[in-house]
Amino acid sequence: MISREEVRHIAKLARLGITENEEEKFQRELSKILDYIEQLKEVDISNVLPTSHSISVENVVRKDEIKQQDLEVNKRILEQAPDKKEGHIRVKSIL
Repeated sequence: MISREEVRHIAKLARLGITENEEEKFQRELSKILDYIEQLKEVDISNVLPTSHSISVENVVRKDEIKQQDLEVNKRILEQAPDKKEGHIRVKSIL
């Protein structure tokens, strides 16, 4: 069982202002948590592989391939651009 002094110390570290009733309540709750952790220490996990995620996750990416563009669409877009150079839309530097 965790002592009331330990509960006060934990509350001080967490910068919590707690009442005497709360000290008593936290003393019981923290003791239950520590008892449960002791139970977990008894579980045999020697055959369990470590995991970083509970489900199998893979990074799904597409191939970086050039798509054929419709030359007519490109031509119309370039015609509407206010400033163009060598078949590209020219924009102001943002640096």
